[in-house]
Amino acid sequence: MPQKRRYTKHRTPRRKSGRKNNNTTVILLAIVALFVISFFGYRRYVQYQNETKVEMVQQKHTAFIKKISPYAVELGQDYGVLPSITIAQAILESDWGTSTLASQYNNYFGIKGDDPANTKVLQTKEYTDGQWVTINGRFRVYSDFRESMKDHTKLLVNGTSWNLQQYKQVLQSKDYIDAAVALQADGYATDPGYTSKIIRVIQKYNLKKYDQGIK
Repeated sequence: MPQKRRYTKHRTPRRKSGRKNNNTTVILLAIVALFVISFFGYRRYVQYQNETKVEMVQQKHTAFIKKISPYAVELGQDYGVLPSITIAQAILESDWGTSTLASQYNNYFGIKGDDPANTKVLQTKEYTDGQWVTINGRFRVYSDFRESMKDHTKLLVNGTSWNLQQYKQVLQSKDYIDAAVALQADGYATDPGYTSKIIRVIQKYNLKKYDQGIK
């Protein structure tokens, strides 16, 4: 007896390529999103770090001015030197009190001396013959920064051993701009840009306010 043929129904396998493509797209989008978030997050982190550093520097600058300004005003009242000039010179010459000479030896103005008992030999830069050169200089050592400030004021008042009237124009100046110009003209500093630096510091930190009442 002939047997019936059995017909097997073959099912067509479902296509999974669409789902795979969707999964791949999701993964790529997630990677891109992660990259974008990381990139902008990093930029924000760097910006925050920079802002923090700037804020810390500003706080240190404010603290330094607050530290020396009262005595600068006192010296101004006693000797007639404009406090704004004293403060600005201390800022420039001691690098906000961070230089080795300032931080270790309380010398804020690069005041030199001859006595080995109260001086220290350190390297310094001076502008000579149109260029900066490094030399060894013997600088005064102070027990307190106020001693340095007073010595600086007395230098302007009493002049040098070879010219007692050397800084007469500085003392006669009643305006910080005139005083800054006089410092350069009277030979206080060898830096050709000293006057402009002094004026810029005074204006940036509004040091002129400390000159009120100084005759």
